[in-house]
Amino acid sequence: MAGEIPDLVALERTGTGKGAARQARRDGMVPGIVFGGDKDPLPIQIPFNVLFKRLKAGRFKSTLWNLKVEGHEDVRVICRDVQRDVVKDLPTHLDLMRLRRTTKIALFIPVEFINEDAAPGIKKGGVLTVVRPEVELMCTAGDIPEKITVDLTGLNINDVVTISSVDLPEGTKPTIDRDFVIANISAPTGLSTSDEDEEVEVAADEVEVVGKEEE
Repeated sequence: MAGEIPDLVALERTGTGKGAARQARRDGMVPGIVFGGDKDPLPIQIPFNVLFKRLKAGRFKSTLWNLKVEGHEDVRVICRDVQRDVVKDLPTHLDLMRLRRTTKIALFIPVEFINEDAAPGIKKGGVLTVVRPEVELMCTAGDIPEKITVDLTGLNINDVVTISSVDLPEGTKPTIDRDFVIANISAPTGLSTSDEDEEVEVAADEVEVVGKEEE
């Protein structure tokens, strides 16, 4: 399970409806609601600057948060929606959903590469090209892996690491059905064959796709 679930600190919001929401925005806050978990909805508000910084960092809607609201027990939540101003594209409201420990969610889990010194391809001057530094996995809220480990032992130049070749944490599975590339070992610069160049080009294309900013 992940060692650290980031905190998301909010304040309980008094009053509901459009009038109360507008007042919250005038006060530099973004109104929101916490729902689910067999409990009553909880109106909240988060400082605009705090939420805006979190959104710019990316992966906001695919991150599990530990919601802290004074006067209430901490609860794990995931963002289900962020409403934005149609002109300024700034956040105006957010919906957070409470999670049970058994709830299935999709999260991006970081990939760790080990035993580079035991990879013949790297010893020969090959370069480890990481296509996916994170992999989106379906897992339970109460058992979130801290990382995925890829063992590079025995890999040569032009060898490719795909998701099917990795031992995933128990109870998890990729959200993508196809056998996608996580990394490969490219030939040293100046020694690439046309086939190797093509492989690098494919990997570069995939990097561009998965690197797009997500909210």
